[in-house]
Order: sequence, then C-alpha cells, then structure tokens
Amino acid sequence: MASAGLSPRQLALRVGVSGKTVERWVADEELIPHARNREDASAALGVEAAMLWPKAVRDRLKTGSDQEIVRSYPYRSACPSTVWGELISDAADDLFFGGFTSYFLWSHVPALPDVLRRKAAKGCRVRFLIGDPEGSVTTRREEIEGVAMAVSTRIGTTLEQLSRMGPTEGLEARFSAPSDATNHISLSVFRFDDEALVTPHLATQVGHDSPLLHLRRRGEQGMFHRFVEHAEELWSRSVPIELERPAHSS
Repeated sequence: MASAGLSPRQLALRVGVSGKTVERWVADEELIPHARNREDASAALGVEAAMLWPKAVRDRLKTGSDQEIVRSYPYRSACPSTVWGELISDAADDLFFGGFTSYFLWSHVPALPDVLRRKAAKGCRVRFLIGDPEGSVTTRREEIEGVAMAVSTRIGTTLEQLSRMGPTEGLEARFSAPSDATNHISLSVFRFDDEALVTPHLATQVGHDSPLLHLRRRGEQGMFHRFVEHAEELWSRSVPIELERPAHSS
C-alpha cells in the first residue's frame, strides 16, 4: 500500500469494503479475501494477487483430498529419518507399522524400543503387522528381488527387536493372513494418529526404492482414510505372533 500511495481506508474505498476489513487483511496472513476482492485490491495496488495472497494460489492448486498430501517422495529413502522420528514422537493414540518387514525402522529411528515402551505406557496403541517369513509370498518376493538381505531376513530383524523388548502392555504384533499377503507386500501403511506414510511397492523394487506419500487427515473420506481402512482390514484377519522372549542369564 505504501508503494501505491494508498492508506487502508483509500484501498477499502477502491475495493468496496470497510477500512477495518483491509486492516484485518494486513494483520492476519491466514485471512484470504473473496476472489473478486483480491482482484480489485491487486488492480488498485498494481501487483499480482498471487503476490499478496500466495496461500490462495496454493489452496487452489490443492483441493479436496489432494490437500491431504503433505509431501511426496520418489523414493522412501528420500524421506528424512527425522520425519519418521517426529511422527512417532508426536503420536499419542495410535501407532501402526504396516510394512511387510519394517526392518529399517530399528536403525532409522534412534532408541525406537524405548520410545515405543514410553508410548505404550502412556496409553498409545502400538501395532506391528508384518509378513510371515515362511510364507509362499515371502519366498516368491525373495526370488523377484534377488538381493543379499532377503525378505525373510528383514522380517527376522523386526521379530528379533520386538522379542528383545520383552512383555510390553499395549504393544501387539501379528502376521498378515496368507490370503492377504500379496496385498500386504504391495502396499506399506504406517500410521501416526492423523498422519500416515504410505509406500506402494513397485514391481521388482525393494521398499527404500519405492515412492512414499506423507498424508494428513483432512476429512472422513479422504486418501488418509482409504489407506488406513485398507490397513485395518488386513489387521482384522491377521494372525497373532507368539514372540520368543530373550533368555536371561542367571
């Protein structure tokens, strides 16, 4: 306004609103005027409306369920470990780890066992849904990937870490049902209350080479809901795991 030589009252007169309305526009960056008012204000000031209210442009580009996409990554490995750590740390009610192996979490997130114990002790539900290391889908996937660290070995990492945690009230671990194994191995869903990290697995690619979506719930029937619904369906048919507890020397 200063560059255009206009006071809030003068701008208000040109746009056809009250002076207090213009003052609110200036004071609150989150407040976005109606489209017609934005156009009239930008014309009066001689600048593009996008420069005055860039948030309006962002919101226009992302509408409906698209607003639930916080960020996308072409590779899961491109998502910083700090994102995983912060999402786990901030969750209070529901932590769901639905990767077929989830092995990377134990090295990706510092002191994860301790964090999970604290979460469970405060009433947070902690669940791990993993694949059966002896299942036929696991065997077939190992043949497809052809990597040194086989799928069953990666699942074994998670089973070992969970066993080392010992009895933890509030923590549950299950194998996906044999009939669901194909659907499970093709899509990993990790939930942190109202946020989720989702990885659709590509053809022959291992998890860290597949893309990842960071989602945040905005409504009841958006993308977040669809993926969580898928995970809950797999969980409803899953098989409880009897974890082998580590032996303690006397």
